[in-house]
Amino acid sequence: MTMLGIDPSAQSERENYKLLIGSIIPRPIAFVSTLSTDGGVLNAAPFSYFTIVTADPPMVAVSVQRKQGVQKDTSRNAVDSGAFVVHIADESYIDQINQSAAALPPEESEVTLTGLTPVASSHIGVPGIAEASIRMECVLEQVIPLGGTPDAPAADLLIGRVVFFHIDESLVDNGRIDPMKLKPVSRLAGNSYAKLGELFEIDRPV
Repeated sequence: MTMLGIDPSAQSERENYKLLIGSIIPRPIAFVSTLSTDGGVLNAAPFSYFTIVTADPPMVAVSVQRKQGVQKDTSRNAVDSGAFVVHIADESYIDQINQSAAALPPEESEVTLTGLTPVASSHIGVPGIAEASIRMECVLEQVIPLGGTPDAPAADLLIGRVVFFHIDESLVDNGRIDPMKLKPVSRLAGNSYAKLGELFEIDRPV
């Protein structure tokens, strides 16, 4: 095996981006809904910089990239309202999720554009999306500007505390979610996505 040695400081942001998104795969997709400050526009967008933070209490993290240091609707709305909803992307509505990535002005709703169905949350004021088999109502625990410069950060790391789960009961067996029934979709590089694929098990060492 011959390894390439690459110094990220000697490359452009786009060159480093290509290495990251091509290496860190597959990435789960968080489809995040937020509500505008005046409560009139329900925004939704997909993010593949997404992971679990802790289970005690349950927290998730979504990294929302900025444009030339300017916050996207998702970050701004989450900060203003203090809440957002994370939906797990699956095969049943991945086309609408992809359509929601269109660049719309803040006053236009991606939910309306894609024909998805808003559904009221039980613990927060931000609606979720009915088509998702799994959605998590989140209270914004912390937002951390990262990267870029102090005046123009590259991203906002949103850390949300899950205050309520909504899960299609057909997915759950003895407290566990059946991945084959969920049919999650993950992000690769470019325009490529991946389905779950073959499963295998390895026993954890004692």
